Amino acid sequence: MEHAVPTATVPAEQRTPPKPLPRPTRLPLYLTLAYVVLIAYASLYPFTKWRDHGLSPLAFLDAGWPRYWTAFDLAVNVVAYLPLGFLLALTLRHLPGRWTAAVTALLLGGLLSFSLEFLQNWLPSRVPSNLDLATNLSGVVIGAVVAVWNGKRIFRRIGQFQHGVLATVPQVELGLVLLGLWLMAQLSPETLLFATGDLRAVLDLPPAVPYAAPSFFVLETGVIACNTVVIGLFASTLLTEQGQPHLLLITALMLLALAIRTLATAVLVAPQEAFAWLTPGAQLGLLTGCALLSIGLVLSPPSRVALAGLALMVGTALVNLTPPNPYSEAALATWRQGHFLNFNGLTRWVASFWPFVALPYLTALARRL
Repeated sequence: MEHAVPTATVPAEQRTPPKPLPRPTRLPLYLTLAYVVLIAYASLYPFTKWRDHGLSPLAFLDAGWPRYWTAFDLAVNVVAYLPLGFLLALTLRHLPGRWTAAVTALLLGGLLSFSLEFLQNWLPSRVPSNLDLATNLSGVVIGAVVAVWNGKRIFRRIGQFQHGVLATVPQVELGLVLLGLWLMAQLSPETLLFATGDLRAVLDLPPAVPYAAPSFFVLETGVIACNTVVIGLFASTLLTEQGQPHLLLITALMLLALAIRTLATAVLVAPQEAFAWLTPGAQLGLLTGCALLSIGLVLSPPSRVALAGLALMVGTALVNLTPPNPYSEAALATWRQGHFLNFNGLTRWVASFWPFVALPYLTALARRL
């Protein structure tokens, strides 16, 4: 009769090594901070014509049911704050007690919503509302409850994803958030494909180059090629694997960005304009960028980061030289003044300042590789 061999007598080289524990992640914290900034911007845009109406800034708390409201607006307020409650509760998961994180998330989310409604008293284009405050709090509660109810499972999966897919580079979670913000910038159909860093609208500067088809084609090609290289190399520094899985993830990121641009153009402009971004310059820029990216991916990690930084600076300079496309301006005039005014301003703001956050991140990352 055979007997089981005690574990202690099994040679060390034959033992199955324990699975490594997922390393701590700050991804919920970074996502929370980014989402707070986005909510604040969307709530206070366009930040102009601040003035005192002579009314008590707390009068909206005692106001009756608003005269003008729609079920859609109420649903939007709930949905907009639901991710905030979810992310806050995940960030505060280490607090003692099962529901402490949810209650604290409710207090912080309520403070944010109240502060923004309070500040809207001085914006003539915004109307503070106790109904908005109530629906925002409802969204925070729902998100926080979901996070507490399934938080451990969700956080475990986040840790497994980070351990299996992301590289062990400093502040990799922050890089992942930056990629998410870049994807969000693709929701603005009036910007060039993949283009970021255009400061002319922010600083109210005139076009550097008057519109001409040949110059627009060349500059558009250069902008898209540079930004394709930037995003591909940026993503490659955050991924842990090389080879085919590595390329598949980068390809999936690019395809997702193109899908977002297509959907945004179809919804915000017109369905028949869904592929208006696929211009001859965009086609050549994508092909050129992918060719350069395939070369850059074989470089060492420090060289890839350096090349990404260089391409980012060149692409940002080119986008500020590219003349505005009159077709885009005319196509977007019908919706820019409508319901999506705040949404358009938010995505353009993200697109304008993204390179000036990504470049310091790449610089710090290069020093640690």
